[in-house]
Amino acid sequence: MRYDLVIFDNDGVLVDSEPISNRILADYLTELGHPTSYEESIRDYMGGAVHLIHDVVWERSGQRLPEGFNDAFHTRVFEAFRRELQPVSGVAEVLGKLEAEGVPYCLASSGSHERIRVALHTTGLYERFGEERVFSSQDVGRGKPAPDLFLHAAKVMGVAPERCAVVEDSPLGVRAATAAGMDVYGFTAMTPAAKLGDANALFSEMAQLPELLF
Repeated sequence: MRYDLVIFDNDGVLVDSEPISNRILADYLTELGHPTSYEESIRDYMGGAVHLIHDVVWERSGQRLPEGFNDAFHTRVFEAFRRELQPVSGVAEVLGKLEAEGVPYCLASSGSHERIRVALHTTGLYERFGEERVFSSQDVGRGKPAPDLFLHAAKVMGVAPERCAVVEDSPLGVRAATAAGMDVYGFTAMTPAAKLGDANALFSEMAQLPELLF
């Protein structure tokens, strides 16, 4: 099937941000009295919007995170991004292939617009998307695993959900894409394949993606 739109997640799919942000999140939560390992952060929060962190901490401890948590966390992450962040290996070539084949693509992320912009500018990918092809959970009422974000992106791009392919690396993202009625391709570079088992197909290196899409 030739798709009319390919929707990319950002963190872990376009930019190699998950190791950075989850390291910082684990350290910050531990600092605040909620001991969290890097592995636990990946397991519990990867692919989710920031409100998920608040929800999980509340459910487990009955305590609220500080009022300034979001700003402080994002400040730490953005500083680290500017020092360390790199694009996912091979992603520029995949975007170039889509462009050569005339297949539109966009980005739909649980992250804030500010986080997305910092990541794309730092890695040199911003020019491939611009503002008009970037969608954030801030744009809809519910983030992943709800389908709202992917449905919103497809609507704005003028493509029916069943003509879309989603590239995701988190269980939450796979669930959201499936709920939206879209085909989804699971990137297993950081996530065990078994956790992305509901995807239409799995791949471990970005260079393998074009073979799945065309």
